[in-house]
Formats: sequence, C-alpha cells, structure tokens
Amino acid sequence: MQTTDFDYDLPVERIAQTPLEPRDASRLLVLDRKTGSLSQDHFYQLGDYLRPGDILVMNETRVIPARLFAHKIPSGGRVELLLLRRITDTTWEALVGGKRLKPGRHLLLEDGPEAEITALLDGPNRTVQFAIPIEDYLREKGHTPLPPYIHTPLSNPERYQTVYARQPGSAAAPTAGLHFTPRLIAQLEQQGVKFAWIVLHVGLDTFAPVTEESPEMHKIHTEWCHVPHLAAEAINQARRLGGRVIAVGTTSVRSLESAARVAHPPHVLEEYSGNTDLFILPGYRFSLVDALITNFHLPRSTLIMLVSAFAGRERILNAYQYAIEEKFRFYSFGDAMLIV
Repeated sequence: MQTTDFDYDLPVERIAQTPLEPRDASRLLVLDRKTGSLSQDHFYQLGDYLRPGDILVMNETRVIPARLFAHKIPSGGRVELLLLRRITDTTWEALVGGKRLKPGRHLLLEDGPEAEITALLDGPNRTVQFAIPIEDYLREKGHTPLPPYIHTPLSNPERYQTVYARQPGSAAAPTAGLHFTPRLIAQLEQQGVKFAWIVLHVGLDTFAPVTEESPEMHKIHTEWCHVPHLAAEAINQARRLGGRVIAVGTTSVRSLESAARVAHPPHVLEEYSGNTDLFILPGYRFSLVDALITNFHLPRSTLIMLVSAFAGRERILNAYQYAIEEKFRFYSFGDAMLIV
C-alpha cells in the first residue's frame, strides 16, 4: 500500500468556497458498499435511506475562535497564532506564524494579555503560556479558523458550526454534520431514527496530507474524544434491536471504534473518554459502524484512507471520479456522501 494509491486530480472549481443555503440543500451521493452502485439525491432526502431504529452518531464539538494576532515584545513584529489544544487553563499548544519565535519570546495579544513561547514542538507548533485564562478573550477577539483551501471570507461564522455544536474545543468543524438542519433532525426523529451525541475535538492535522511513501509510516494526529454513558447505552440498545449504527463523519467513526476497542462483552460499546490515535487504513476490521455520512476528502489524507477502509479504495476513487464528472462540490462546504 502506497500513499499515491489515495491520490486523485480535482479541478480547483470543484472546491466549494461558500456553504449552500439551506444547509440540507446540498447534494447527496449514495454508495452501496456491496454492489458499488452509485445514486444521487439531496441531503434533505436522507430519511429515504434510513429505517426506524437506526441510530445516527453525531459529534457535538464546537469550533473555537482560535485564530489570534499578537506582536513581539519589544520589536513589535506581528505574529499569528492558531490555538490547537488547551493543556492547562493558561497553556495551549498553538501553530505559530512568524520568525525567531523560540522559547522565552514574549508576545502581546492585540487588545489583550501578554504571552510567552515556552517550548518548541513539531514544525511551527509551540507551547504558549498566557498571562491569564483567555476563553473570554477568544469570544471577544478571536477569529474562526477556516481550512486553507477556502479563500472566500465567511459572512456568518455560525455556518462553520453544526446546528448542534455544544462543546467548545475544535480547531476545525466536523463537516459531515454541517448539512443537518433542525427541521431535518426533527423529521428523522418522527420517522423513528435515534440519535447519540459524542464529542471529538478536531485538530488541524485533519487537513494535512500524508507525506510518507507508505501510509503505515505516518504518525496520526491525536485527538480527544468522549463517548458518554448515555450514547453508549443508546447505541447498544439500537444494536440489540437490529438498528444500524450510522456515523456522521469520520470523527464519529474514530470515536466509536476507539471506544469499541476497550468495551467488554456483551456490550459492543461502553463509555469512553481520552485521547485517540486510531489510524484506520484499508484492512481495518470495523467493530461497530454500519454506515457512514461523510464529505469528499482531500487526496492523500488520512480521511480518504479511512473511507477507503470502510468502502474499498477502488470504489471510493470511482465514486470521487463520478462526483467530479457530475459536478459535485468538494471538501468542507461541499456535498455529502452516504456509504451503506
């Protein structure tokens, strides 16, 4: 298996720059894993493919306004920070843009407190110690980070949040969930579809391509996830009654499969909280997930490798080529796939 096995050519005009309105107006490409057949629909017709007793697993993480600007002390040179992970109340891991940003360098946030670079991490990542907890500052002065392939400013930052985002902590949105509306959720509930709510805080490494020749050599990013007791119980019950477990997004897949690895029979799932570095490649045997709602992912990314493990690499690449020819919209603000 080579990283180039997960490559494909995408015309730049297929990268969605703005979200559709309403959210569920996006197109839906349906892939049957058994037959390889493809069909088209719209996301608001999702209920046509679900059965009473199926359970949708939703990641309710919320993107924090983690993009900040600061100035070096005493030179005044401008610095950009993108907070990735909170370590303590005042210490964060951050992606830092600027020169000569070594441990001991002091910064002054624009209209905010001082900070100090305290440690070098991989590449441009640094540990940053702030003079005070900065959650209030983030709410007032922080900017919502967008993926690097989106070049159009977002007029409403809430469009880069799911309608059910409740738990702040992500540097990027779980984009498969962006297609849901309150109306669609209510419609599915009336149809007898169940919901389970989990959390995985998404890191920016989600967008990083695999650079090693072999994917097995790639070091997967670690992300924090939580599968609550109520979610585990709902999923176990759905499974007992014959319902399908349908992950909304790759983040839900990683959370569920991470939790399933430590479950004790007869349960297929138990409460789980902690970091996950689960890297799902073709050949992985899924323990829990029966179907997947997802967006179209970047070439050579860990995410296209995950969906290839779920549906088969050739079928995924064939589906992507079909989607390109049919002018589907790709990536975070793009259209959706349902893999059954």
